[in-house]
Amino acid sequence: MTDRFQVGVITSTHGIRGEVKVFPTTDDVRRFKKLKTVTADTGREKLELHVAGVKFFKQFVIMRFEEYNDINEVEFLKKASLTIDRSQAVSLEKDEYFVADLIGLKCISDTGETLGEIKDVLETGANDVYVIDREGGELLVPAIRDCILDVDMDAGIMQIHLLEGLI
Repeated sequence: MTDRFQVGVITSTHGIRGEVKVFPTTDDVRRFKKLKTVTADTGREKLELHVAGVKFFKQFVIMRFEEYNDINEVEFLKKASLTIDRSQAVSLEKDEYFVADLIGLKCISDTGETLGEIKDVLETGANDVYVIDREGGELLVPAIRDCILDVDMDAGIMQIHLLEGLI
């Protein structure tokens, strides 16, 4: 399990007062209003930044940090990913999991067959779809109760019932 979650990526500066435009990579963009600190990973360094302001504009989040007050000071943050500590993450309901925690889970069918490991999660309108990397290609399994029988995060295993036609 990962200790940090990406919540967005800085795409550009915004205005002349040191604000940045962030493309959110989280399901709930309103969560930015509750953030006190974020870590910006520029590729060269990781900087802890204190959130001074948050606004919403179209599909973007406009953020201002206490550390910077000028456009020239935030230029180097372009393309930096913004991460938060697991302790700042949203609370999950029963049978909800962070995508980052699902990646790498070993998948086993209800008949005991090893299916492979989850390598991606596709978000669709109706339900998520787990992409399982297996010998000979990928297996796509819908994240529905009929298919997902059990998830044991401690053991790193997901038990799956394969509906007819999935393989």
